[in-house]
Amino acid sequence: MTDHSTEKSCGQRRNSRTISPDELPGHATDLFADGYRLGLVAGHDDTDRLRAVYLFLAGAPDRRVELHVPLDRNRPHVPSLAAASFPAGRFEREMRDLFGILPENHPLPRRLVRHFHWPQGWFPMLADAGDPPEFGEPDGAYPFRTVEGPGVYEIPVGPVHAGMIEPGHFRFSVVGETILNLKARLWFVHKGLEKLFTGLTPEQGTELAERVSGDTTIGHALAFSQAVEDARNHVITPDAHRIRAILLELERLYNHVTDLGALCNDVGHGILNNHALRIRETLLRLNDQVTGDRLLRGAIGPGRTRIHQLPDTGVLHRIGTGVDELASLALNHTVVRDRFTGTATLTLEQATDLGVLGPVARASGRTIDARHDHPFLPGTFIHTPHAHTDGDVLSRFCIRAEEIRAALQLIVTTISHLDTPPTQTGSTSATPTAPGASGVGIVEGWRGTIVHRIELAGDGTLSRVKIVDPSFLNWPALPVAMTNTIVPDFPLANKSFNLSYAGNDL
Repeated sequence: MTDHSTEKSCGQRRNSRTISPDELPGHATDLFADGYRLGLVAGHDDTDRLRAVYLFLAGAPDRRVELHVPLDRNRPHVPSLAAASFPAGRFEREMRDLFGILPENHPLPRRLVRHFHWPQGWFPMLADAGDPPEFGEPDGAYPFRTVEGPGVYEIPVGPVHAGMIEPGHFRFSVVGETILNLKARLWFVHKGLEKLFTGLTPEQGTELAERVSGDTTIGHALAFSQAVEDARNHVITPDAHRIRAILLELERLYNHVTDLGALCNDVGHGILNNHALRIRETLLRLNDQVTGDRLLRGAIGPGRTRIHQLPDTGVLHRIGTGVDELASLALNHTVVRDRFTGTATLTLEQATDLGVLGPVARASGRTIDARHDHPFLPGTFIHTPHAHTDGDVLSRFCIRAEEIRAALQLIVTTISHLDTPPTQTGSTSATPTAPGASGVGIVEGWRGTIVHRIELAGDGTLSRVKIVDPSFLNWPALPVAMTNTIVPDFPLANKSFNLSYAGNDL
């Protein structure tokens, strides 16, 4: 393992080292061998040069290492880490499409984010990129893999869907009803969200962070706020941390309950979906009572946490009873259980190799959770063993049910530990921010670990914001889990992952 004693310390629990491109593979190999994972890769335009930033994360204890790689603006090349890390290959393709930073010897050098109508040499995240170009087709159609053989046919789905979801194209190669290959093509609505932060104050940026993915207001607002507080050296009060943890679990609750009902609905048990929607509405009304917004907007910002009142523990108890009843009715129904069991299995080896996060990872037996690995809540979050870790739809259903129970208990316990009135809590102190200061925020959102990394300009505005929603890392796992699954099970499998288009298509 590389000796980090000579590294520059920056922010909370974070060490940084500037290295040359040739040194990158050796440092990365050492970090991977020491149990780190690649949490983020960010391209940067520093005007006179480009720069790639690699953030490596490890838990127990919380460890964070950054490698900064300055690059020649006229030849911005980095050695690819794709052979050592599947997520690295995805990050590299994204960075190439947006910044023109070329990963040398990448095993799959096709575009990822890049729209077919972008002209050659136009990289939208560069400072001098200019306005979006006129539509055209200089790059040609996306190169889908073609599967050939007797009886093989293709089923295209999307990118425009019948429901109110963002666009995504799925192309199935099928024999009979059995899926041989599935390719998901996303990024149809790449919004340039990260560039929209540039020049905003962190306070202005909070509203944008809340809308990265509409169902993850608290997860992204909290990760962004943590990153700003890290850069500004804010010290957050213990009670502010506790309120933030309560809000994070409230967001987990209403989303997990929604998924339980939707999974039942996808196997024809609509009455259980109605039961789940009733519980969801109770949770949304509770959110409104606590924060003044059903989606919990406006509650968290850099250095501040505001709520109107604490959640009613009596309501939480009734919600727990309702969820237990819902889960029991579903799992004791032979048709539901039969459809869930063994469907769209993602093995532990596959989940580990792909770098999958959140409930999807834990349902495959991968114990990764930022509440434990990168804690902000005073005290210790304990990993609880899960009863189902077979990686199928059943396991993903059961993990959600178990996490609802754990979230309810965590909220009640955290309320009991509050020391002061909760309506206005925040930071106790902050030191002056140095030009170019950076910060990292890591939060276990309901889909999995969210990472935000920010850099501040000399005037305190945001010069760069990099966001990693867990969907970016989890989307590649869906086609893997669908191999040898039948076409009618795709909606069920897709819902059991429930990935965000918006969080992926930044």
